[in-house]
Amino acid sequence: MCLMTPMLAFSQTGVGTKKPKGAKQLFDGSRKMLDQKWTYWEGPRFKAALPIKWEIVKDPVDKGTAMNSNDPAAAGGLYGAADIVTKEEFRDFRLHVEFLIQEAGGNSGVYLQNRYEIQILDGDYGDHGLAAIINEHIPTVQAYNGLGKWNAYDINFKAARFKEGKLVEKARVTIYFNGKKIHEDKSISQVWGGPNSGQDGGNDGGKGITDRPGGIKLQAEGHNVLYRNIWIKATDLGEMGTDF
Repeated sequence: MCLMTPMLAFSQTGVGTKKPKGAKQLFDGSRKMLDQKWTYWEGPRFKAALPIKWEIVKDPVDKGTAMNSNDPAAAGGLYGAADIVTKEEFRDFRLHVEFLIQEAGGNSGVYLQNRYEIQILDGDYGDHGLAAIINEHIPTVQAYNGLGKWNAYDINFKAARFKEGKLVEKARVTIYFNGKKIHEDKSISQVWGGPNSGQDGGNDGGKGITDRPGGIKLQAEGHNVLYRNIWIKATDLGEMGTDF
């Protein structure tokens, strides 16, 4: 068990962790929940059309189903063409995401507030590699379970703070990867990847963060990366940090 901030109490981390009381299931493996809670992100490079073309597939490891991020509109790694985002938007939250990379080099990503990417990329370790807070922080532990196996990110996120319309505190995040802490209360400076990447990506080279909530976005990169068991708990961290 990992002790979280007092507001969030106790919670487990890692593959198979079930949503705690007060959390919302964002994806349970079903087509119904995919269509109910997600939509395409209509950014500058958007090329897809509803309904969402991410296929519901048989879980290759356990019973049940998952969704495959290999949308045909994103073939060739055209990020931003067929990414999906939750219809609901969030500020501070605790997020759990499980993913499985099926082939070498498989690429996707989890975006917090449709801004800040936590990378999913097989075979790469660095500031643009697996489990990195992209281009800013390298994970302190290599905790990847490997190809064809389920992995889990457990993320505690605090949105950027503003006063009278001006940024006074950068977004912060703590992340566990397969039950091991890899980022502890790290600040995030900007959106990377330009306007095709996510919300505010086109503002001042990604540094122009605005005080808008955002959804959880999953990236389509033309690879067979599967997702299951995604849940979120909205919180209010106030003046607290993100460590848990």
